[in-house]
Amino acid sequence: MNPVAYAARLGLARGWVETRHSLTNPQDLGWNVFVVTVFVVVLLFQRNATVKGSALPLAVLTLPSIIGMWVAVAGYQGAAGTLAIEREDGTLLRAKAVPQGMVGYLVGRIVSLSLITLFTLVIILVAGLLLLPDLATVGWGWLILVWVPVLGLLATLPWGAVIGSQVRSPNSAFGMTMLPIIALTAISGIFYPISALPGWVQGVAQVFPIYWLGLGIRSGLLPDAAAALEISGSWRHLETAAVLGAWALAGLLVAPAVLRRMARRESGSAMEARRQEHLRRSP
Repeated sequence: MNPVAYAARLGLARGWVETRHSLTNPQDLGWNVFVVTVFVVVLLFQRNATVKGSALPLAVLTLPSIIGMWVAVAGYQGAAGTLAIEREDGTLLRAKAVPQGMVGYLVGRIVSLSLITLFTLVIILVAGLLLLPDLATVGWGWLILVWVPVLGLLATLPWGAVIGSQVRSPNSAFGMTMLPIIALTAISGIFYPISALPGWVQGVAQVFPIYWLGLGIRSGLLPDAAAALEISGSWRHLETAAVLGAWALAGLLVAPAVLRRMARRESGSAMEARRQEHLRRSP
């Protein structure tokens, strides 16, 4: 069997095992429950409020924003933070010793983080359906709510791994991912119509996956009339698939090479030096 294909198959198996472990780990499960609870409380407070000038519940507009933001954060920050932690604890050093180990590691990370994120999104959507019964009438929109988050995770997770490979600590990974995410979210129309922003800002936003994530998810949950608030007045499904697919393909090609280069610099002494530096900085 081709070494790359074999490593990818091992990565798939590892990702599934890690997902099962995470979903049965009280600490990880508690964090997921906390996140879902916060989002549900927000929707609960908004379900009786309507958007000015329409009968559309405010919670219906908030739900796509929550999903789009969560996918972006899980993709970029989740991958970067996890890689930075596992670089410190020696996981990457062990993967380095296996032929095509970085390919297997990356596939495993993508699988586990994607499944955990999708599990959380399903719970949020079920809660949204219970609070907002009108969502049951979205019809084909449910199919959109499958392929857009999946493609969005593929478009963000490899790049999160690339960021994580360039930092020296989990704290650095958090800063290098959250600040850009906040900036891109601010210009990507996640929480308000992007058409209200200057044209050049709209152009910048459309280069990155976060805008297309939000657009695709809104198209699955909102009525067709809401497309009038979007650029060109349509949901642009083909463009969404093309941009997210391009980011996913580029990330899957770039990330293994970047991780292999990082792994060549890894050694037991380098890992121990980082650990000692962390201990010195700790209070």
